[in-house]
Amino acid sequence: MRGTGSYLPERCVPSTEVARSLGLADGWVRERTGIRTRHLAAPGQAASDLAAAAARDALDAAGLRPADLGLIVLGTSTPDELGPSTACRVQALLGARGAAAFDVAAACAGFVFGLQAALGWLAAQRGAAPYALVIGVEVYSRFLDPADRGTAALFGDGAAAAVVGPVPAPYGIGPVTLGSDGTRAGDVLIPAGGSRLPASPRTLADLGHTIRMDGRAVRGFIAETLPRLVAEACADAGIKPADLALVVPHQPNPRLVASLAGRAGLDPAQLVIAGEDVGNIGAASLPYALDRAVRDGRIAGGDLVLLAGFGAGLTWGRTLITWPAA
Repeated sequence: MRGTGSYLPERCVPSTEVARSLGLADGWVRERTGIRTRHLAAPGQAASDLAAAAARDALDAAGLRPADLGLIVLGTSTPDELGPSTACRVQALLGARGAAAFDVAAACAGFVFGLQAALGWLAAQRGAAPYALVIGVEVYSRFLDPADRGTAALFGDGAAAAVVGPVPAPYGIGPVTLGSDGTRAGDVLIPAGGSRLPASPRTLADLGHTIRMDGRAVRGFIAETLPRLVAEACADAGIKPADLALVVPHQPNPRLVASLAGRAGLDPAQLVIAGEDVGNIGAASLPYALDRAVRDGRIAGGDLVLLAGFGAGLTWGRTLITWPAA
């Protein structure tokens, strides 16, 4: 990775305000999730606006210009429109005329899926390869039922990005391992608005365009998946969990994810937990935590950094990065 960046909307909403709106005690949300605040997009601010701001931040960190990009891959569950891809909107906002652009729909694992797409594209280039930009972004606030404590307490808006390009051995990313279980697609979804349940007065009245989540099923999936991803990554690389400098997971519930450190064979200090101040920002959650770790000076050249994403679909993905020297 050559540079990371992130962007959060200006409006910041404390969990005490969310709890009161749900008729709960002030500390209810924070005690159960660890989330203190989340950010909400302004009226008229779409996913592409957040994504472009994060992309500019990542390009600045990499010392590159939009003209240096050959590819833009964007992961989101909350696109500007059903079509065209939000990545194309971002391309236009950046002025990255030489970049191909497309979305990946892998929910909260979208950033890891996007990395695989970017790495495959880079490997197929001839000559001096241009750079790829991988973005995760969500504007979940437009898809929440404010009376549903299981979702309104967790989700926020935000974007994060990374610039990927060639680095000398032994540094680099991968391999990337991905997985899905479509039999559990109903565990987390926005049921209406697609071809199965097109928008209608009935879907609007039924709040079918808001996130529905089986909280117990999702909690079990997270508790099983994160330790498994750590164990499989270490086994494949022939290392122990203690050899990892950092593990950067998706964090839909920061308190739950932090509690899994011991089960994964990790010291709590190895986990990058950044969701307390942003909530669950979906496909942006993992790259946001990664950007925070980079900017806080927690990653040095040669460090082994494991990215572990998981989300609706169900989907999951992991990759081990040998972090390049500055």
